[in-house]
Amino acid sequence: MNIGFVGVGRMGANMARRLAGRGEHVTAVYDVNRAGATALASELGCAACQDLSEVTAESDAIITVVSDDTAMGKIFAESGDSLLVNPRGKLFINCATVSPQVHVEVERLAAKAGARTLEACMASSITQAQEGTLYLMLGGKEQAYRRAEPILQKLASSMRYIGAAGQAANVKERQQK
Repeated sequence: MNIGFVGVGRMGANMARRLAGRGEHVTAVYDVNRAGATALASELGCAACQDLSEVTAESDAIITVVSDDTAMGKIFAESGDSLLVNPRGKLFINCATVSPQVHVEVERLAAKAGARTLEACMASSITQAQEGTLYLMLGGKEQAYRRAEPILQKLASSMRYIGAAGQAANVKERQQK
């Protein structure tokens, strides 16, 4: 499976490195920090995409690791450059730190465009990303979970499927309070 990453700061970059080191084919990376994305792409031997739509075109599964609702809204915009340009059949694994409502909305938009999403909330550190010992709480349709499971098993030592989109983020929010 061809895997792309959007958001390759410290966490996303280490997740990409981990997957590449475990034999997964990381094909594309994107970040608003172009220099960081270019350096990681050079290290992994993949494309440093200038546009979000390129990541979708190059990948079967796209892992997003962005930091807030606004960033998530931009990468899943209904118009302009977006991951939702020709996404039919793609799988989006959203490790983004966003509100439950945003996960629900992204799932709706992706489904409308013929793609699937899985919310993958992390309760972990950068070291755990490097070691493949992330703790993931997962939300979304079970079919998306099953499709993502082989990838996620290389990133996580513990995964908990919570249920529908938004539910994993709800659990994470409650744990942080």
